[in-house]
Amino acid sequence: MPAAGVLLTDLYELTMLQAYHAERMEGVAVFELFVRKLPAQRRFLVAAGLAQAVDYLLGLRFDDGDCEHLVRDRGFDPGFVASLRDLRFTGDLDAIPEGTIVFPDEPLVRVTAPLREAQLVESRLLNLLHFQTIVASKAVRCVLAAPGKRLVDFGMRRAHGAEAALLSARASYLAGFAATATVEAGRAFGIPVAGTMAHSYVQAHRDERSAFAAFARAHPRNAVLLIDTYDTRRGAAIAADVAKAMAREGIAIRGVRIDSGDLAGHAFAVRAILDAAGLRGVTIFASGNLDEFAVRDIEARGAPVDGYGIGTRMNTSADAPYLDCAYKLQAYEGVAKRKRSEGKATWPGVKQVLRRRDAGGVLAGDVVALAADPIGEGVPLLEPVIRAGRLLRPLPALHASRERLATELAQLPAAYRSLDGSAPPPVTIAPSIRALAARIDAATSGTAAG
Repeated sequence: MPAAGVLLTDLYELTMLQAYHAERMEGVAVFELFVRKLPAQRRFLVAAGLAQAVDYLLGLRFDDGDCEHLVRDRGFDPGFVASLRDLRFTGDLDAIPEGTIVFPDEPLVRVTAPLREAQLVESRLLNLLHFQTIVASKAVRCVLAAPGKRLVDFGMRRAHGAEAALLSARASYLAGFAATATVEAGRAFGIPVAGTMAHSYVQAHRDERSAFAAFARAHPRNAVLLIDTYDTRRGAAIAADVAKAMAREGIAIRGVRIDSGDLAGHAFAVRAILDAAGLRGVTIFASGNLDEFAVRDIEARGAPVDGYGIGTRMNTSADAPYLDCAYKLQAYEGVAKRKRSEGKATWPGVKQVLRRRDAGGVLAGDVVALAADPIGEGVPLLEPVIRAGRLLRPLPALHASRERLATELAQLPAAYRSLDGSAPPPVTIAPSIRALAARIDAATSGTAAG
């Protein structure tokens, strides 16, 4: 599979660029990427994916192979394609930092650049920012369901491809997961890597006892035994016997994992078996098609589970696998623009998001205002990232963005941390934006907007 390049885009980006080229439309455009509405049962989103978006913009270019393909196989005009050879991103990027809690109608990023540059990057920016934002927003719900518990990303095998596996591991760590089982994600992003064994390992041995002992000797500092291949309680008893034997060899069993059945019920039984054997320090780790709701139910029963492996449902955001997000033109050559399509109208103009907090630091609401005419008090969320095609400063490290989100969660009203139902997003559209929309509507339709 070829590495993602500039041709990882929608065809219409290039057909528009050729038309812009023919018309000599080279003015500065402003596009904003935002989410129109929240999925069911989501009360907020987590901004994620900015690092990959920045890498994409800074590396934007057409190589000889790209240009040859466009002319030979796609039939684009050779003169237009020749103009792409020197294309680089020379514009500005403003963005809400990764790890920030966000809501609908708030620009996650703002691109200000010559029209062809700002238009071309639409599809890939949406691709990168949408995916990590939706996964981080799912993963953080698992974190909220099990406060203080160790969560590990187990989802590579059912992620939607290699890039999705890596980026979902990154997004889940940002959201507060402790580690990932995906080794390459550890190398690429510096995420702690954790894992145990598969049922096949146990099945490949003569019996559970020999499998457990061999694994413990192979991993004397980090042995976690999978005990439910045949019978969970019997497996726990065998693991306890093996742990005592290994202790005589100077090897400590770190934990056991349960991957099937009534996880809470099994956890109570396994804990009793381990405690009776004097193994109170051996942890219990649960996995098996989990999501925030399953984890919440286990926690509500008070089950003695020390951590969870969460995969498929988190890595694919199974209950809400996409966001209604868009990347829309807000101004061209200094003139505000507004889309009026039924059900998809946009708020016009170049915007800023102002976040207000109460005296205790708790989020009190956001105001989306015109960047040139901010109203009221509040901390601006959109920050300058790229100017004239150059990165202003290194982006925060992933662990710093993770800490940012932890702080944001602590400052989120309790009602927004709930896993159930929905609540109106605490977002106000400034009167100046509404007035601008009305003026544009009147000018383009002859009637004032309602």
